[in-house]
Amino acid sequence: MSRRHKDSPEELTDDQWYEEAREICLKRLDRRANTRSELAAALDSKGVPEQVREAVLDRLTEVGLVDDADFANRWIASRHGVRGLSRRAVAVELSRKGVDSQIIEDATSQITEADELDAATELAVNKLRAGRGVEEARLTRRVLGALARKGYGPQVSWAAIRAAREELGEEPPEAPITGPFD
Repeated sequence: MSRRHKDSPEELTDDQWYEEAREICLKRLDRRANTRSELAAALDSKGVPEQVREAVLDRLTEVGLVDDADFANRWIASRHGVRGLSRRAVAVELSRKGVDSQIIEDATSQITEADELDAATELAVNKLRAGRGVEEARLTRRVLGALARKGYGPQVSWAAIRAAREELGEEPPEAPITGPFD
């Protein structure tokens, strides 16, 4: 409860709850974008009645302050574009944030297989450069591990390592598996 409401939570009117909930949401949105689900959880933790919570969230959605589709697109730009996470890893993060599965599917569809391979290759190039002097098999395992932590599957990872080694003018390793990128 904010300090201005000295009444106990049970004594607040719906209007006071509405103002309290609105303030909680606006403070969170001032720090960073939030999904509707994240805001709902924050309001639930403060004991805001369900009908007030939904009214506040509906109003914030109506005025455009809460937009899960926009949140998902920005999250993808940040997590895939900047951090190099795979489509699958970004989808898992969005799901954990409470974004609807259809919105996740629509947003992640903008990441093509070529985009994923490019991002994985860029990461592999950086890791290979940083690991100069390390025995080849050990370095390959390290790069595979880094790619796996970013959410890339084995086929994409091996294709990225081959492309990265070619880009660096090195002999590409033999992959133990083959896949659609061969």
